[in-house]
Amino acid sequence: MSIGTFTIRALDPLRDAELLHRWVTDPKAAFWMMQDAKLQDVEREYMRIAAHEHHHAFLGLHDGEPAFLMESYDPRYVELAGLYEPEPGDVGMHFLVAPTDRPIHGFTKAVITAVMDELFADPRTRRVVVEPDVGNKAVHALNEAVGFVPVREIDKPEKRALLSFCTREDFLAARGVAV
Repeated sequence: MSIGTFTIRALDPLRDAELLHRWVTDPKAAFWMMQDAKLQDVEREYMRIAAHEHHHAFLGLHDGEPAFLMESYDPRYVELAGLYEPEPGDVGMHFLVAPTDRPIHGFTKAVITAVMDELFADPRTRRVVVEPDVGNKAVHALNEAVGFVPVREIDKPEKRALLSFCTREDFLAARGVAV
């Protein structure tokens, strides 16, 4: 059974702010640490990202409708600067699935797979790096399902995080594609 078609477009911080505000303040988005954010806070944060040379935000669409947020970043300069030894081709990633009243079985795994496909579509990407909160067990399981390997816990200013890596080969192997 097909879940549908995923596409990804650049995020427009002003046009998409109301939508993002609903998503990041939803109780299911607690690990985004924006529960009390005002609309202007969300606009400001995504304007900051849009202006950043090493951090990018995208809106993911499911069958043409907004369904998830994707961020990519260069971990040498953003999020993980000084917290691990980056390798050439490392790309950091965050993703957030929109809250829904009609969950689709397997949807979140399909989203993270679409995100990883997008990141690995760039031949320069050799490894995807994530740093979710150590308490976010659901995302740890999802990460491992698409090939991430946990490396160690690290202390970031805002949280204790689980540093994990996924090479192109690990991602393909997790999908059952011969490498």
